[in-house]
Amino acid sequence: MNSDFDVIVVGAGHAGIEAALASARMGAKTALFVIKMEFIGLMSCNPTLGGPAKGHLAREIDAVGGEIGVAGDITGIHFRMLNKKKGPAVWAPRTQNDRNAYSRYMREVVENENNLSIIESQITGLKIKNYKSNNAISQTDIAEHEVYGVVSILGKEYNARKVVLANGTFLNGTIFVGDKKFSGGRSGEPADDYLSKNLLSLGFKLRRFKTGTPPRVDIETVDFNYLETQPGDENPIGFSHFRDIILTNKVNCYITHTNAKTHDLIRENLSKSALYGGLILGTGARYCPSIEDKITKFSDKEQHHVFLEPEGLNTKEAYVNGLSNSLPADVQDQMIASIPALQKAKIMRYGYAIEYDCIYPEELYSTLECKKIKGLYFAGQINGTSGYEEAAAQGLVAGINSVLSLEKNNLSTEIDIPHTIFNRATSYIGVLIDDLVTRGTDEPYRLFTSRAEYRLYLRQENADERLMPWGYKLGLIPADRWQKFLKQQEIIEREIAKLKTQSTLISQESISFLSEPQKLINLLKRPEIEYNDLLRFGYQIPDDVNQEITNKINIIVKYEGYLKRQEEEVSRFSSIEKIKIPENIDFLDLNGVSTEAREKLNKIKPQSIGQASRISGVNFSDIQALMIHTKKLEQK
Repeated sequence: MNSDFDVIVVGAGHAGIEAALASARMGAKTALFVIKMEFIGLMSCNPTLGGPAKGHLAREIDAVGGEIGVAGDITGIHFRMLNKKKGPAVWAPRTQNDRNAYSRYMREVVENENNLSIIESQITGLKIKNYKSNNAISQTDIAEHEVYGVVSILGKEYNARKVVLANGTFLNGTIFVGDKKFSGGRSGEPADDYLSKNLLSLGFKLRRFKTGTPPRVDIETVDFNYLETQPGDENPIGFSHFRDIILTNKVNCYITHTNAKTHDLIRENLSKSALYGGLILGTGARYCPSIEDKITKFSDKEQHHVFLEPEGLNTKEAYVNGLSNSLPADVQDQMIASIPALQKAKIMRYGYAIEYDCIYPEELYSTLECKKIKGLYFAGQINGTSGYEEAAAQGLVAGINSVLSLEKNNLSTEIDIPHTIFNRATSYIGVLIDDLVTRGTDEPYRLFTSRAEYRLYLRQENADERLMPWGYKLGLIPADRWQKFLKQQEIIEREIAKLKTQSTLISQESISFLSEPQKLINLLKRPEIEYNDLLRFGYQIPDDVNQEITNKINIIVKYEGYLKRQEEEVSRFSSIEKIKIPENIDFLDLNGVSTEAREKLNKIKPQSIGQASRISGVNFSDIQALMIHTKKLEQK
């Protein structure tokens, strides 16, 4: 077997899959390593995609040519657009997916991708040029070190010019159920202790984060009389652009609640929880708390939501969303039985918590290449994030940049991915990456719409307009999808131009609403009027205007003033983001910059003035001095 590759990706979860597919589709000879072939693309926790900000990410990944969006649409069994009662900036598509179908789909895709080899083996170490065994790599000798391959648990060596680590929760993973603990990357799979030791020996700082999962129950043993039904949307909207996938709701989800009996039971058994019993030392996710955390930190709440969500069409297993815990099995039995709808429910899988190693993302550039070792990239939960979508977005970024950094590729290496495509002003992917590498995180990072300064511009429905031209330029968007995109843009421009010139007709039906004719564009700006309502006023809607185009026209017209203002803000942001900081700058030797700012700048090593301005501890006067120094270096 040929063991030489352009790019090696370690881990075949959501981050690894996107990294490997992007690399292979851009023409690089790629290898994807997985511990167990059957678990490629496994949805480890809830088989769901999307939601606030996460739905934006899934649509953006799809717009650039990633796979998570189309996989979500094809295997979706329940579709909802969240936050529809709020403004369009926070509308968020969400799907409940068939867990097994999703994994099967992803395995089929990666197995049939040209330039991509799938290898089942555990990677235990990295091959580093100029590295002396057991000597940690320091900041002073970074330039000397470069990755050139990996070593498997079988002792086989594989060579590559770039390596992407996407190990998820597997690094030194430990699973907890009450006072029971055992090694594992997730239930039923071994942890990877070797690579953690290898990273420590190379000088990486590792820390422990924690996540968890709730029990699963047999849905046929649930009492539906106590459940509130949550149907899918009548006209489903998914994640993928221009795929012609028919979306259908195949199941309902359900809502119930915990109660005083549930809360008393958990309080009485808190000492038996691995989290509250002192066994778990890692930091958990603030925004996805365990039921023990909810009962303790929100003690005034009389009940908490519990969502019952089917895991697939060919299984009776249902995910009990809201009851993530690390309690003993017998306590989980009692907890489930304390909820009327679940009093006779049979648990098929018990919930557990998992603690794992991850790196400090401040050690990465915005390309997700690490600062210590050239050619080594990190993506996904290994960077301290949570969530399938956050992982997939990082995988896409790492995969694209690993190929662009190759000395010989089929694309222009002048494409500036981090600052041109994925920055805070152009994508939620950019917000995610910038938050990680500039600000770091003290807990498993989760993306929210509130983290984006320009969220009215970064809507889920216009992800194609913002990012698809770049996906096409990178070779990740095929010609047929590109032509569909161009056709849609042509229709939108045509319709808006017509609305600006045509006036309403006064009919018997509309005379009570309008006393005299007016431009259709002005009529559509009224909050109570939608594009389809223009039929009442004599406008003939063409057959090639679909629901997606209708939604886009409504938003463009109704929010025109707000959008123009936000575009001006984006332009100002871009002006300082384009000012690059020379690579040879010595941040510790800057005149007119505070000691704290010099230390922070030297730690983060920002690549632009814009990124430097977002570092905590760097103030306006520091930025002014940095800009002066940067201009002097450019003049030299």
